[in-house]
Amino acid sequence: MAKPTSAPAQTPPVADFEHSLDELEQLVGRMEGGEMSLDESLSAFERGVGLYRHCQQALDQAELRVRLLLDPDAPDTAEPFKPEA
Repeated sequence: MAKPTSAPAQTPPVADFEHSLDELEQLVGRMEGGEMSLDESLSAFERGVGLYRHCQQALDQAELRVRLLLDPDAPDTAEPFKPEA
């Protein structure tokens, strides 16, 4: 009898966001150093855009979760949290 295949373990969203952000920061640092060739810079820029979009999507999902927690019946009208100054 064949064993059922288990789904690969998923990275928690927060850890995935942190990893993407760290990689993006490293890419920016390398690009700012000016030591990369044009091809390397273009590849790094392309990867950076993908990482930025991934991070932005994770932040948007987190904001939606917060809104759902603040007002589950009407998340669109939930007031965003404003920290004290």
